[in-house]
Amino acid sequence: MLLEFSVGNFLSFREKKTLNLVASSISDYKGTNTIASERHTLLKGAVIYGANASGKSNFIRAMSTMKRIVMLSFSQPSTQAIGVTPFLLNTETEQSPSYFEVLFEVDGIRYRYGFEVTNKEVVGEWLYESKRNIEKFLFLREKDGIEVSPSFKEAENLESKTRNNALFLSVIDQFNGATAKKIMNWFYNFITISGLTHENYELVTFKILEKENTAKAKTLRNFYDQLDLGFDGLSIGKEKFNPNRISGNTPEHLVRLLIKDLEGTLRFKIKTLHKKYNKENKEVGYVEFDMRNQESAGTNKVFNISGPIFDVLQKGGVLVIDELDSSLHPLMTLAITRLFNSEKENSKNAQLIFTTHDTNLFSYGKYRRDQIYFVEKDRYGASDLYSLVEYREEDGTKIRKDRSFEKDYIQGRYGAVPYIGDISKIISEWQKK
Repeated sequence: MLLEFSVGNFLSFREKKTLNLVASSISDYKGTNTIASERHTLLKGAVIYGANASGKSNFIRAMSTMKRIVMLSFSQPSTQAIGVTPFLLNTETEQSPSYFEVLFEVDGIRYRYGFEVTNKEVVGEWLYESKRNIEKFLFLREKDGIEVSPSFKEAENLESKTRNNALFLSVIDQFNGATAKKIMNWFYNFITISGLTHENYELVTFKILEKENTAKAKTLRNFYDQLDLGFDGLSIGKEKFNPNRISGNTPEHLVRLLIKDLEGTLRFKIKTLHKKYNKENKEVGYVEFDMRNQESAGTNKVFNISGPIFDVLQKGGVLVIDELDSSLHPLMTLAITRLFNSEKENSKNAQLIFTTHDTNLFSYGKYRRDQIYFVEKDRYGASDLYSLVEYREEDGTKIRKDRSFEKDYIQGRYGAVPYIGDISKIISEWQKK
């Protein structure tokens, strides 16, 4: 389970900023929105608001970037760039390393793992564990070398096998270190997806639905029925790649490349079933629609991301979604978010973190004040991240739980909203030209 994620000097985040999922002392929705672990009371997720270009997506990219570096570090060659972009709007930070750190809990043990990297090398790396209250280091890497704790036997004599652009953690994992393997498995279940380019995730959904008689497939189909997506069933199948189905607008060189790569392969096909009626409006059968081409963007999105959602709900882990509400009706967004605050649907204590512009969730999402985060840029182009429970009124008092959060946010009370000038003046000046 995730306790904290921190990032610094990455994209629009100049200073270190932290998303904290350790529950504060407030009593809001304690029975449904929190997880009681052996050592902490944790939140089942967080919702992040902010104006366009405020840095919301950059925060999600920081999470996906950390995971990518961890998972791919060992397999990349010594000449491979690590792939990070520091805060470029300041001369002090543009040549400095980017900072990533997670604090998480596995099997009752708390781990703190992080690293500092430039595009060329790992500048620093650290791993700490806490079985009780005292945190002890397992290894600490700095410019001049790697120090391994005498008690961390699985990492012994591996320092010299670590490249400048590779993480020491990934090296330990390759040599079957038990703790490293446990941490790598946690990162494997730290899933980040985009709500805008979600087509790549439909394979996860297809693989669940393909096994029709499993509990997971039945749960997923029931979820579609509850959302009333406009179809009466699904038909799942596979077919051989057919070059005749390539769009006529596709450039010829790309067509040749696709045929070369995909010829003879199987592709999955999803059809939605719609009831068909005669002139007396009596049901006479079903008509099949192609999911990709004949259903709405919202229906396709729900289908594509539902697989990762229910996969995380069934197994546990952390799911991070950028722009969750894009193309979705507010009630659909609400239905998805409520799954994670349900004891029945979320028995594995999965956590959901997402960005959105859907202000309805302030009123109907039933989120605690420590689950609501805002991202806002300052005058120097740097993003700030803060929660509603941290926000203070001008007199220093906290925001009360009985306030109208949605109304306050729209009015700019908590910041993180776009500043829009006099639109009528802009229009009138444009019309004069």
